[in-house]
Amino acid sequence: MATTSYSVLLPLLFYFTLLCPLIDGAQLIVANNCTESVWPGILGSSGRPTPRNGGFHLGSGEEAILDVPEKWSGRIWGRQHCAFNNTGHGSCLTGDCAGKLHCRGKSGNPPATVIEMTLGSSSSPLHFYDVSLVDGFNLPVSMKPIGGGIGCGVAACDVDLNFCCPSALELKIGGKVIGCKSACLVTKSAKHCCTGKFADPKACKPTLSAHIFKAICPRAYSYAYDDSGSLHTCRASRYLITFCPTK
Repeated sequence: MATTSYSVLLPLLFYFTLLCPLIDGAQLIVANNCTESVWPGILGSSGRPTPRNGGFHLGSGEEAILDVPEKWSGRIWGRQHCAFNNTGHGSCLTGDCAGKLHCRGKSGNPPATVIEMTLGSSSSPLHFYDVSLVDGFNLPVSMKPIGGGIGCGVAACDVDLNFCCPSALELKIGGKVIGCKSACLVTKSAKHCCTGKFADPKACKPTLSAHIFKAICPRAYSYAYDDSGSLHTCRASRYLITFCPTK
């Protein structure tokens, strides 16, 4: 597995970006700036490939490079507090995907902070990406272009929401809050999940927890019909996804 030091690799990647831009697809550099290991989970949309079989280990201070083809779409999230045996079976306390290291088409169990993206092509070059708290929160994450780009922005929830999570939404292990659930996950009601007769932006309104999420992380989606300012567009060939980013 290709991993190396976060501080050493990033300047080299920036230099390489200037000299050798990608022609097709994009490159995702996934960095772990947390003090503990993170196990990134990856899910390609229907008909799209899933890099690294959907999951891998990333130690503190390490990075990994994912090459994805043009028109790729999918989601990436961080799993924490994982233990796997030598066959890749085990579990994670947050973001677990069917008890496997390689998610292979399985999404992560909420609560989990999710990066979503839909990449363009040479004929339609805009890339779309966002950070979503619709499935709740487990750790801070951001996504931004490397080396600049046209019309780009930073999608992020770079604050640890676990410290200010309403008590009714806390996911606790051993007295420690390791995740913050969405109101949908807790109540499973159509009103809070924006389903059924509430599957409409006029009918589904943000909950109190969504208001809290938005106030603390304004650059992330807080619920299903959040404002369009949380969605970012960009024309760049490389992006940096950072778990536990510094502000």
